[in-house]
Amino acid sequence: MQCYHCEETLLDNDCSAPKFIVNCTANIQNACQKEVIVGENGVSYRKTCASFSTCLIVSAGYQSFCVPGRVGSVCISCCNTPLCNEPRPPRISLGPTHPPARPTTLLIITVAMGTLP
Repeated sequence: MQCYHCEETLLDNDCSAPKFIVNCTANIQNACQKEVIVGENGVSYRKTCASFSTCLIVSAGYQSFCVPGRVGSVCISCCNTPLCNEPRPPRISLGPTHPPARPTTLLIITVAMGTLP
């Protein structure tokens, strides 16, 4: 598994250049994690390799802090395909505008940790 890896880079350099690609630890880090943090001075990113189950737990814990565009917002996403923690493609208008899409439903996954007998 390969992911982008960086710490708190401002929006004009979202650390998606090839020099930020790292090999994750086999059998342990099976996912990529991306944090988008909105601060007083702009947006910063934190990207890293992660355990998919741990990332889901952390992401769920920060769900209430994820308000894109609001100062203080922290949004954490998890994915499990190579280099999936790259930035979202830029918005490009290629023709006439379309009416807004219907709202989507947000699915929140809760992961319970416990011991097996």
